[in-house]
Amino acid sequence: MTGVDEVKVVIAHRECATLRVGDTFLKIDADQQRTAVEVEAMALAPVPTPRVLWHRPPVLALAAVPGAPLGRLGGPSAASPAAWAAAGAAVRRLHDAPLPPWHGPSAEDGAARLEAECAWLVDNDVLPADLVARNHGIALGALRPWRPVFVHGDLHVSHVFVTGDEVSGVIDWSEAAQGDAMFDLAVLTLGHERHLVDVLAGYGTGADVDAIRAWWSYRSLVAVRWLIEHGFDPARPGCEIDVLRARM
Repeated sequence: MTGVDEVKVVIAHRECATLRVGDTFLKIDADQQRTAVEVEAMALAPVPTPRVLWHRPPVLALAAVPGAPLGRLGGPSAASPAAWAAAGAAVRRLHDAPLPPWHGPSAEDGAARLEAECAWLVDNDVLPADLVARNHGIALGALRPWRPVFVHGDLHVSHVFVTGDEVSGVIDWSEAAQGDAMFDLAVLTLGHERHLVDVLAGYGTGADVDAIRAWWSYRSLVAVRWLIEHGFDPARPGCEIDVLRARM
């Protein structure tokens, strides 16, 4: 990495930090289990992923993937409908792949977390009680029995990179596990609901739109406290709180 002009902080909070040094990303995580999951998941995933350059705990070095993010939460996406469809097709390949050997949270785990986060939002006057109650009722629809598939687990739109109309890389695999396919589709389209039709065109049959919408409410409700406590703003236009308000 000689001749590097600067070190860029990509993201940093109490749990982990990611730095960019030239074309290398350095991920520093306090939880080495997350890093171990990320490395194994990338080796198993049937979609383009970053190349592991080296791993010396607590640092994981990854090569940059080509292309640009499919979009950003809170802003419009410049990607074409075909690129969104390609993202859907990539997610389908992942969901059709053999299961990883570890499990993600169960529906029961999700229900307990939902109750705790909703109580915190109301008790601390973070969000109006009627907004929380409306979305809580919707979110319960996500916590149904599901057939486990290989999920990315944190498939933010900014974690999918495209070059033209093709997926060139999917990053940040530390939450990968066995889980609900509709959760991945919901996280990918969170705040970009108009692109759901494009994603499903690429994904193919078997999607449950009601479950996807329920996961939009769930994901937003359980994310608000974490975002606030780690220095992020879920009230930015187009972000989690706007997603919740749209359900009203």
